[in-house]
Amino acid sequence: MTDQAQSTPAPQQLLTRHGTGLIALGVLGLVLVLLGPLFLDRFTLNVLTRSMIYAMMAITVDLLWGYAGILTFGQSAFFGAGAYATALILTHVGGGAQNFALALVLSLVLPMGLAALVGWLSFYHKSTPLYASVISLVVPIVLTQAIFAGGSFTGSSSGLVGYPTMKLGAANYFRLAGVALILFAALSWVIVRSDAGRLLVAIRDNPLRAAYLGIRTQRVQILLMTALGGVAGIAGFLYANAGRIVAPEIAGFGFGTQMIVWTALGGRGTILGPAMGAIGIDYLGAQLSGAMPYLWQLIIGILFVVMILFMPRGLAGFIPRRRGGAPVPQLGALPDHMQQRDSAPLLSVSGMRKSYGDFVVLDGIDLEVRPGELVSVVGPNGAGKTTFLRCLSDGTETIEGRVLLSGQDIAGRPPEAVVALGVGRKFQVASVFETMTVAECLRLARVTQERPSLWRRAARITLPRAVLDILSLTGLDGKLSEPVSGLSHGMRQSLELAMVVAMQPRLILLDEPTAGLTKAERTLIGEVLIRLTRDLGYAAVLIEHDLDFVRQISKRIVVLHQGRLVMDGPVDAVVNSDLVRSIYSGVAHD
Repeated sequence: MTDQAQSTPAPQQLLTRHGTGLIALGVLGLVLVLLGPLFLDRFTLNVLTRSMIYAMMAITVDLLWGYAGILTFGQSAFFGAGAYATALILTHVGGGAQNFALALVLSLVLPMGLAALVGWLSFYHKSTPLYASVISLVVPIVLTQAIFAGGSFTGSSSGLVGYPTMKLGAANYFRLAGVALILFAALSWVIVRSDAGRLLVAIRDNPLRAAYLGIRTQRVQILLMTALGGVAGIAGFLYANAGRIVAPEIAGFGFGTQMIVWTALGGRGTILGPAMGAIGIDYLGAQLSGAMPYLWQLIIGILFVVMILFMPRGLAGFIPRRRGGAPVPQLGALPDHMQQRDSAPLLSVSGMRKSYGDFVVLDGIDLEVRPGELVSVVGPNGAGKTTFLRCLSDGTETIEGRVLLSGQDIAGRPPEAVVALGVGRKFQVASVFETMTVAECLRLARVTQERPSLWRRAARITLPRAVLDILSLTGLDGKLSEPVSGLSHGMRQSLELAMVVAMQPRLILLDEPTAGLTKAERTLIGEVLIRLTRDLGYAAVLIEHDLDFVRQISKRIVVLHQGRLVMDGPVDAVVNSDLVRSIYSGVAHD
């Protein structure tokens, strides 16, 4: 099978089919922004200008929280840094074209630098989402205290006011903020729906699987936070000029929390919803604060509770859902890639010992695997088999001994760096992306071989023939547009195996790949593994409890018992040995 017999529209046609409504909405918004000053009074212009700047901030929070899964309170710090950089230049250096240009550059560079630092602190290897959220809480507090401590230079608690600003007038500031919002929203919409944008969702849904596809998750998170820090800084530049005043509150934790509320009320993960939430709530608050100075915050709070309870999609719930998913991509076949065979081992393990305190899981493991070998690791429950695979695929695991891949020590290398050495891992429980389609999962599996576009989704996925065989014989080729959440257990197992093989690794680590599969599916998987190893020269380490399956496909069998390698030899010799029989005697299989 080289191509699916299904016509797929070009990327330009995809935009026509699925983006027409939003394009029309954008054009309508642009018309309203350009003509609005002809009909609105000055107070409304000023409030909506601020609201649209806030809407840009809400979209940055949505990209971080709704799409990448990073709950952050720190966008206010980057916004405040941009606003204060602008106000400080204009206050202490003066106006003029050169100083406005300098203020614009600093409002971009300083927040980006601060965001890069925060990202680096938040997303080091094995950091938790909670840790990143705590860091984002601390940064606005520290920045606010620095502003307070700045005295007359920063205006302390009173802020800065009366500095020269761009002489645009309320109407043109309104237009400038509106155009900036529309352009940023459109750019965000395009990116999150592109192949590269799906990386954010992959990291949000399953960062471990993303890392084992070779995606440098920490790098993506840091780059995203840095870029959106720059956007927040530009929004701060607009705010400082349009509002003609900056105060410590705009850099504080409270404002950061407000952005979270706008995003939640508007509809997380929708781009348009958070923008609507920010504009609606800020404008409503401006109106109610005058008419009901003591009650308006209570009213906003009640609306928040009602929306959370009865409209979990937020304001975006008023927008009809798009019927039908993305068009089904065509599948293309890559030529078979023969691995170079030589006498040197591809994998070499020497003296591996892994313990948790006094509890020893693995002790004195020595193993070599060469190209073209399929080595099965068997043993009773608790023998340390899955731990063994984890130590082979994650160099940050604390072990004694050495693990070499093609002669390179993996010690200290995170999973994505080990993947770069040619390792693919399939987990015991299928590890896929629940909110994505089958096609999107397969496309992500090729991300290290084919750089994804920031602007579109490819209409074709080119995969190794072995992957096409898996898809065809398990029926997954007919479910490319279906969400993974609707697949059976066996199909998820097959999909994860297809994703691993799609990476074209030199060494494949498989933890019970046939669990939950039918006999026919197990036979298929066995044929695929035989073809990969014996015919194409891949190496594979397989954990499996089905000894009949192991006997049919393996070249060698390694027996683990109580964390020790007790036997390593040809298939028949190991399976028929008295030692193996005694180990398995009376032991229930998984």
